[in-house]
Amino acid sequence: MPFDFYVNLVSTGVLNGLVYGLMALGLSVIFGVIRVVNFAHGEMAVVAMYAAFVLFRGFGIDPLVSMVPIAAGLFALGYLLQAGLINPFVGRAEHEQFILLVGVAIILVNGLLMLYGPDARHADVSYGYDSFEVGPLLLDKVRVYAALAAFAVAVLLFLFFRFTRTGTAIRACADNLVGAAVIGLDVKHLYALTFGIGAACVGAAGALMILLTDATPMLAPSYTLLAFTIVIIGGLGSQSGALAGGVLIGVSESLASFFIAPSMKAMFSFGLLILVLLFRPQGLFGRRT
Repeated sequence: MPFDFYVNLVSTGVLNGLVYGLMALGLSVIFGVIRVVNFAHGEMAVVAMYAAFVLFRGFGIDPLVSMVPIAAGLFALGYLLQAGLINPFVGRAEHEQFILLVGVAIILVNGLLMLYGPDARHADVSYGYDSFEVGPLLLDKVRVYAALAAFAVAVLLFLFFRFTRTGTAIRACADNLVGAAVIGLDVKHLYALTFGIGAACVGAAGALMILLTDATPMLAPSYTLLAFTIVIIGGLGSQSGALAGGVLIGVSESLASFFIAPSMKAMFSFGLLILVLLFRPQGLFGRRT
């Protein structure tokens, strides 16, 4: 195979990986602040995929546009879940949190099955088969647009946490919960905001994913597992690590799909996870405790 072919494989993996990274970024934000693992993360992504499909099929709204209201809707869902259901479980045993969020995941998946059935749904946008030719690269427009949108959302999130008062308050809760409560911060409200922000990230990623793959309810557990793999590789609680881990997983899947078989791409992702756990247990961007 010519060298250009391998460059295209890697570039496709990078573009896919940025969308994966945005999805994992939501999980990383939630865990980094609240210390609660969202076991319904993949289910939220699939809910967003179906929402994007409905808006596209029913109203002709491009997923690149509908990702904004979908992210807002997922933010509201995440805020209400944290404020009304999850906050009482913060600080309780991990297995109790696990049971609660797995229950939420089961409700979401079965709700989608009841509404839409098991059939695959896809948004056939007008540019779905168009490409950009950049030197030796032949880049699918849908992947380029999705990756740019995912990167833009990630940058906005970094700026929010770095330069806004609310973002600073959330980081204070993550660094020192007792100190944040002592100085008068409304920790429960900030936790709900954090969960909402994480859900908004996965909502935006889900809306973009409908451009790349068909939506089925059974995708949800694999997306939850994918997000876990990415955040562990990148470093639990690290935002930059989530994006970097997403890119690594995207590239490994792209190469494995071609050189071995598409059904074996998960093997390479888990192989990469094992290597990271062996040689850098805290993740690529994580801090030693």
